[in-house]
Amino acid sequence: MNIEDFDYDLPKELIAQTPAEQRDSCRLMVLNRENGTIEHRHFHDILEYLKPTDCLVMNDSRVIPARLYGIKDGTGAHVEFLLSKRIDGDEWESLVRPGRRLKPGDSVTFGDGKLKADVIGYGSDGTRKVKFNYEGIFMERLEELGKMPLPPYIERESNDEDKDMYQTVYAREDGSVAAPTAGLHFTDQLLEEAKAKGVKLAYVTLHVGIGTFRPVKCEKIEDHHMHFEEYFINEVTADVINGTIKAGGRIVSVGTTSTRTLESAAYKDDASGEYLVKAGHGNTGIFIYPGYEYKIIDALITNFHLPKSTLIMLISALYDREKILEAYKVAVDEKYRFFSYGDAMLIE
Repeated sequence: MNIEDFDYDLPKELIAQTPAEQRDSCRLMVLNRENGTIEHRHFHDILEYLKPTDCLVMNDSRVIPARLYGIKDGTGAHVEFLLSKRIDGDEWESLVRPGRRLKPGDSVTFGDGKLKADVIGYGSDGTRKVKFNYEGIFMERLEELGKMPLPPYIERESNDEDKDMYQTVYAREDGSVAAPTAGLHFTDQLLEEAKAKGVKLAYVTLHVGIGTFRPVKCEKIEDHHMHFEEYFINEVTADVINGTIKAGGRIVSVGTTSTRTLESAAYKDDASGEYLVKAGHGNTGIFIYPGYEYKIIDALITNFHLPKSTLIMLISALYDREKILEAYKVAVDEKYRFFSYGDAMLIE
């Protein structure tokens, strides 16, 4: 398939720059695959579409304040770090800007010496390998000095509000440099109401990397290679999901990261012939686009995605590509808000 098959026109003013005042007050577009209809609701109406036999699967990865501003030792030059992946212990891969200023052997100081980084090598895709030096606990220094890594289409500096709103209410496991944004719309109360209805809640962990924002540069999408991301599924979660599948219930995935995790962990059970989820820790570079046959998920809650992105390809594999693009045109006409802080879609 061609990259142009996933393009659409988006007025810049529809790219959300700030979060909704209330998490669950955003709009919700509901696509019914069975009858082809589109409904316009609000996110707090999501409970009307969830059944007591459903299992809602969410990504509990927590966004770290991964953007750091420092001074290069010896020259006083201002540099910016965007931590992309922990290698081991205090060693990380990081995007640096301006990159030409930092080479192996250079050092950078942050926050009047509370945190220091030594460049120890080159990483993948232009990143640097760095080792941090500090007193105390690294995440405490990062929370003190770092900024939330808002995506590049949000054209402002992050602020204190983002530390709360660019994080799901159920975030637990440190490691992401971008939020699993479909989950931003849930409130504690909404999740409690879902449980009271009988909906099972299950949590997986996939640490979202900078590859989320990397564009597809191949004309033929089949030539694109995804970045690998680390995921975890514990035994309790696997049992809940597999129990739902065996009982004939739906797996409703919250976001593309939960979806990629579940589909990466799928295996065929010899006894039943059903696809189930295997507990464990892995790295996934799964690339889902039209032609892919979903094995685990039955419905998807998601945000509106960038043109020509791997994420719009993923949802086009769940529903007809042309139907997705038609829905996006409706969303533009109806002035929905797009991307991370934007409105939501349910594909059921």
